Amino acid sequence: MTQSTANPGLSRWLQLIAGVICMSMIANLQYGWTFFVNPIHDKYGWDKASIQVAFTTFVLLETWLVPIEGWFVDKYGPRIVVLVGGLLCGVAWVMNSLADTLPMLYAAAAVGGLGAGAVYGTCVGNALKWFPDKRGLAAGLTAMGFGAGSALTVVPIQDMIKTQGFEAAFLNFGIGQGVIVVLLSLFLAAPRKGQVPEVTRVTQSRRDYSPEEALKTPIFWVMYVMFVMMAAGGLMATAQLGPIAKDFKIADVPVDIGGLTLTALTFAATFDRVLNGLTRPFFGWVSDYVGRENTMFIAFGLEGAGIYALSIFGHDPLLFVILSGCVFFAWGEIYSLFPAMIGDIFGGKYATTNAGLLYTAKGTAALVVPYTSMLTTWTGSWHAVFLSAAALNVAAALMAMFLLKPLKASYFNRSQTAAAARPVLAE
Repeated sequence: MTQSTANPGLSRWLQLIAGVICMSMIANLQYGWTFFVNPIHDKYGWDKASIQVAFTTFVLLETWLVPIEGWFVDKYGPRIVVLVGGLLCGVAWVMNSLADTLPMLYAAAAVGGLGAGAVYGTCVGNALKWFPDKRGLAAGLTAMGFGAGSALTVVPIQDMIKTQGFEAAFLNFGIGQGVIVVLLSLFLAAPRKGQVPEVTRVTQSRRDYSPEEALKTPIFWVMYVMFVMMAAGGLMATAQLGPIAKDFKIADVPVDIGGLTLTALTFAATFDRVLNGLTRPFFGWVSDYVGRENTMFIAFGLEGAGIYALSIFGHDPLLFVILSGCVFFAWGEIYSLFPAMIGDIFGGKYATTNAGLLYTAKGTAALVVPYTSMLTTWTGSWHAVFLSAAALNVAAALMAMFLLKPLKASYFNRSQTAAAARPVLAE
């Protein structure tokens, strides 16, 4: 509508800001995990592959239940789902602070995954609904909160682990993060008719597709496979950054960049989170102008090159910091590009559920993470893991350009032809 397009109001930007902050508060559940792996191993003697099962459990529950949580959001609104999710996230880290057995560690991961998925899926879906004209940018900014939200707490968490123990870090940060999400959830709401603009630069579906309809389309499953391929390498880097730096014997080596000196692992972790956040709105914004598939081709190719370079040159502390940053910069955009494309293809009405269905691909990819530790043990180095991840990224880049792009064009042509022949559209 012309009026809503010219003056969409500030409410959607306030919704976006609240969503970004909520995402920032749950980011440590995934991106802060790497700092706890070695201390847990040192205290209890559990092998790292067993400890990383907790990470996989977290990601599986965070992703595979998002469609169900998305259904609740589409039906009852975002407020209650984020409120419950914030409570669960806080409880999970309190449980981690008390966990003295692997089953309890896994149970805490499951609770955290359920809570984080509720917050993540809701905030991304809400952004897609409020910003049909800027889906790439809005999804990217929201996902930026999850990607970069933990950057400011990298040093405080590490300091608390060293001075008070990892249990205190779990307890204090868990309670603080959970309380903030609960408070912000009270401000979230779904858009009403006339509150959002209806004009976009990107070609979009002329009707809303239900989750059942979306699952029956080949294009959904092509995106699902690509998401798995991309997410596997990034999750490996996220979960294993600390162990990789330790095995490369550069974790505690000082690195100076621009007069700032930190250990290689601390510098890399901070740098990675900032770039992993910035890439999401950046590539999302780019995709609003040049197209999702073209942007995927560029970013996925960079990711593959970055992972390969890290495997070759990562033993140098400075290059480890720089190249790990490149890897995260070229990886994080999947969390803006894929949700935006889901909204473009299947419409906004069921955007939270449909985006959640695709997001389960991250959980599928997480199944690979424990095996990276095993593969490293078998081969004696991280080289095979890096090569496999790089190959998957390059393959995904080629699929974006030569499979997804023509498939989407054909899909829209058929959809528009059917719409013209049948003016009354199914909902």
